[in-house]
Amino acid sequence: MTEKNIEVVFPLVFVVRLFPEITIKSPSVRKRWTKHLVENLRLLMRGICPGLHVLQDWDRIEVRVPTDAPEVCEKIVDILSRTPGIAHSLRTCSYDFESMHDIYERAYEHWGDQLTGKTFCVRVKRTGQHDYTSTDVERYVGGGLNQHCNTAGVRLVNPEVTVNVEIKNQTCYVVAEKYPGLGGFPVGTQESVLSLVSGGFDSTVASYMMIKRGLKTHYCFFNLGGLAHEIGVKEIAFYLWQRFGSTHKVRFVTVPFDKVVAEILTQIDPSNVGVVLKRMMLRAAEKLAKRGQIPALVTGEAVAQVSSQTMHNLAVIDKVVDTMIFRPLVVTDKRDIINMARDIGAEEFSANIPEYCGVISVKPSSRVNEEHVIEQEARFDFDILDQAVEQSVMQPIDKVMATQSSLPQVPQKDSLVAGDVVIDVRHPDEQSLKPLVLSDNQVLTIPFFKLSTAFVALEKEGEKGRSYLLYCEKGVMSELHAAQLASEGYTDICVYRP
Repeated sequence: MTEKNIEVVFPLVFVVRLFPEITIKSPSVRKRWTKHLVENLRLLMRGICPGLHVLQDWDRIEVRVPTDAPEVCEKIVDILSRTPGIAHSLRTCSYDFESMHDIYERAYEHWGDQLTGKTFCVRVKRTGQHDYTSTDVERYVGGGLNQHCNTAGVRLVNPEVTVNVEIKNQTCYVVAEKYPGLGGFPVGTQESVLSLVSGGFDSTVASYMMIKRGLKTHYCFFNLGGLAHEIGVKEIAFYLWQRFGSTHKVRFVTVPFDKVVAEILTQIDPSNVGVVLKRMMLRAAEKLAKRGQIPALVTGEAVAQVSSQTMHNLAVIDKVVDTMIFRPLVVTDKRDIINMARDIGAEEFSANIPEYCGVISVKPSSRVNEEHVIEQEARFDFDILDQAVEQSVMQPIDKVMATQSSLPQVPQKDSLVAGDVVIDVRHPDEQSLKPLVLSDNQVLTIPFFKLSTAFVALEKEGEKGRSYLLYCEKGVMSELHAAQLASEGYTDICVYRP
């Protein structure tokens, strides 16, 4: 059945305006991208209500709804506000008309009661062939409203109320409300990227910006902090996909990187650890991207935010791969990044994701010597990196949470009793710099990257019923690894937070 044969009254019509950068494309590109946006909206709105239609036109998209039920309107507004490619949308009521007086009557019907005691103006956007101009309609409708409503008068500049009317051929659309859109390009009009995500503000916002620009954004997570960290990052990635890019299926890749970190900390000088870690991540991500036929990588790095992100160090990091690297936040202030995370609803997620800084040296170099880095990497066992890539787990993004189990809650203590053993899981540099000294309890120094293997032997040799309390200065790594040990069946595990 064609649209001309559909005999349905549409009491609610949303007029969707394209993002301006789409409208300046060549006619063929504009038409193709608009069609892509229409298909995305149809997919997102499927099942909202029977009889809903999404129709494509040259300068707009119309969402025609056979009901004005508030719950239906709310769902549609939500979709239109978070779908890339939309500048703004207008909630309207549409009517056929024959004369300007018909338009005035419809405007009076919708706006008459809201103009009492207020200044107002009428704005008309018109397309099609008519015997009058848009200004003629504005004067006629505005004059009628001013005459028959108890207004405070017409004010063309900064009025309290603006009555918007759109005319298209012989149909008029009385605008009830305007909603801002996300902007950007429709998802799927651009190619795919693999975003290196940690769950923090930077990588979260960088991923969002790529989705907004129309790129299919896959996710790659290098697991340094155990299952708890992985769960948190999956939650953020799933939220970004579901909220802004769910019209296209993408993948989430988890790479076990604890052994790689252990090798780095063993073979690389502390001042170069941060740079080498990122070089290893890029090497692994490039392999995964090529495997998935993904042409580019994405990171959330900004110039000089940390020592590994100076221009010099970023250049050294980039040299290990040939794949294109996007850094959408490269000159963005941290405060602006956090504000953007808040705007997209991800601030709370990212604020609760730990900044896993245990692999960063106490005194990192802001200008590494590239020759020394290469010499030190020659000592690195690259079989460990290859094994990490081979052991990576790839999941469809819509399945990551369904297959994810929760970590058990681990008790936290701020005081010790006799017999408690405290395990200091901090980086060796940090342990040396600020050693943990307790007069009445045993302290074991086991860096976090050795804990999983060392704890097996510790349990075999230890006394039954002994409690082990994991410690680090901020309580981040200790809590993550305590939860990981508890999930593996170990009991009497706590976190020591004095």
